[in-house]
Amino acid sequence: MADLSARDVDRASFAFSIYDFEGNGTVDAFYIGDVLRALNLNPTLAVVEKMGGTKKKNEKKLKLDEFLPIFSQVKKEKESGTYEDFLECLKLYDKAENGLMLSAELSHTLLSLGERLTDVEVESIMKDCCDPEDEDGFIPYAPFLQKMVAGPFPEPPPEEKKE
Repeated sequence: MADLSARDVDRASFAFSIYDFEGNGTVDAFYIGDVLRALNLNPTLAVVEKMGGTKKKNEKKLKLDEFLPIFSQVKKEKESGTYEDFLECLKLYDKAENGLMLSAELSHTLLSLGERLTDVEVESIMKDCCDPEDEDGFIPYAPFLQKMVAGPFPEPPPEEKKE
């Protein structure tokens, strides 16, 4: 692939090999989204499906040379929002303009907008990423967003890093 560096191809090969559960050089198309996410990309379910991902296991297998163009294409797409984009959206719920929104509104938003999450997923996200509610049910939304966009393995704050 002319638009992928040698390092990108190596990274893609490694991630691909992790999902080659049978050891035969193929990955089930059901796992394409997972392989892309392992490569620090964040494709939506619609993008994964458009690129050939399947909703059921064992419908289709892909070889590495079939996966690399998918990786290249998804890497080029810049559809995912940034921290600033999401912050502007949540400011719509900040009626007092004090950096707080109702926890229930955030939960409802996660349940009903975009690629909808399940109740269990929302509960887990709220538990892991939200500061405690105040006595009126409000939470600061900026720290929530910072934790969300940092991903599942954020860098520890500088004071917590061990040298």
